[in-house]
Amino acid sequence: MFVAMTNWWALVLRGVVAILFGVMTFIWPQITLATLVFLFGAYAIVDGVFAIVAGVRAPREFARWWVLLIEGILSVIAGLIAFAVPGITALLLLGLIAGWAIITGVIEIVAAVQLRKEIQGEWLLALGGITSILFGVLLLLNPGAGALAVLWLIGIYAILFGIILVLLGLKLRGMLHGSATTV
Repeated sequence: MFVAMTNWWALVLRGVVAILFGVMTFIWPQITLATLVFLFGAYAIVDGVFAIVAGVRAPREFARWWVLLIEGILSVIAGLIAFAVPGITALLLLGLIAGWAIITGVIEIVAAVQLRKEIQGEWLLALGGITSILFGVLLLLNPGAGALAVLWLIGIYAILFGIILVLLGLKLRGMLHGSATTV
């Protein structure tokens, strides 16, 4: 419990970064979507090349060397598709973001329930989890609404989630310093 309170600043920093990201999605929506797709593409290609090299350099006694090779080839192909057809990649990426939001939301709610006897204000973590789940479900229910609308949802989510993290971090800071402030 003490470790969580002493790292209050990490929650605040994470929240500020989320807020900044959210604001940037409103200022530069086209750049934000293109950047997400191209970063994914670059990552997939680099990851694929490393997997291919690992598969080729693996000792032949390693029975599954070919799995690394296939994984690497598929990763490079996915990266090339991201660059060649960014629109389809964006929709797939939105599905990935939705899944991530739902999974992290569930984990945050579970953590809030487990921490309810140790800290005050755990409801903020649960609220962050609920926000994540709602965001993920909205993305899954309406993927064809348009990239701009989805980016606005991402921006709103990032700002709200960032505010919640900042509040939680400040709450933990107050608990660490013996302040009786309640958020």
